[in-house]
Amino acid sequence: MPMGSRQSTFGLSPYGGDGWSPRSDSMAVEVGGLWSACGLDSEWRRLRAVLLHRPGEELEASNNPNAVQMLAPIDVARAGEEHDAMTQAYRDNQVTVHMVEPDSRARPNLMFCADLVFLTPQGAILARPASTVRAGEEREVARRLADLGVPILRSISGEAVFEGADAAWLDAKTVAVARGLRTNPRGITQIAQVLADMQVEVVTADLPYGTMHLMGLLRIVDHDLAVAWPRRTPHVVVQACRDRGMQVIFLPEVDEHQMNRAVNFVTLGPRRILVEAGYTMVQAFYERHGIECVTVAASELVKAAGGFGCLTGVLQRDRA
Repeated sequence: MPMGSRQSTFGLSPYGGDGWSPRSDSMAVEVGGLWSACGLDSEWRRLRAVLLHRPGEELEASNNPNAVQMLAPIDVARAGEEHDAMTQAYRDNQVTVHMVEPDSRARPNLMFCADLVFLTPQGAILARPASTVRAGEEREVARRLADLGVPILRSISGEAVFEGADAAWLDAKTVAVARGLRTNPRGITQIAQVLADMQVEVVTADLPYGTMHLMGLLRIVDHDLAVAWPRRTPHVVVQACRDRGMQVIFLPEVDEHQMNRAVNFVTLGPRRILVEAGYTMVQAFYERHGIECVTVAASELVKAAGGFGCLTGVLQRDRA
């Protein structure tokens, strides 16, 4: 019968009739099929894919470091070379590297990709940085995630702020999220809502005044081993790690600069880390605890107030 002569659309496929095909798979099932393989539920399993931005001329803004939340003027060429070396270290360790490459000049801190996204087993939570200097960086990451086929489960919105370096997977059912300079209670509420749908608990802790992120105080290197900063790491986080069967080892109290840089590492796999070269006392401490250290120089990059952990948006790890 010609379409113009039909009296009713009832029973046609657009309205649920014959030919209607319901979407019955969950997001967890679709990741790796309809969506690209991505996600994680630990901080320590084998690293598979990362998101990076190679800094360039935007670092010229570091000539006025306080205005762009950096520590000192940066040699742009040298910083780029160090970033290239870090990128190569990932590739040498069979980690897929995806680059964020804006169409226009990048904002000065865009290279700190860890702050801009937090991965779950089902996709990404897009951050909303806390400072005006970094506002809008998340747009570049959102565009890249879309190009890669990584689902964005939530964009932090409203008056909430959240940076990905303030969250860490303690185990497959627990995420620690820190409240402080970069993440506020509204941001934590939004994260908890996403994770609750996955039956994941959120442990909330307050950061000491004058610290930046949870990442700078706690790193996890194996299912049963975490590294923490003495007298700064929140008690509730240390206890949550111990409650989940982890030994928590505390950094040796050498000078603060060395402690700060040497804890800003990336776990490549169980008890194997990518760490900045040159901090021999802390590296020896790691090695005494059976942690293998892959080292790369980064003395110029760290003048921007972040290390390898901050520079690396983790997109995928192995899961059990």
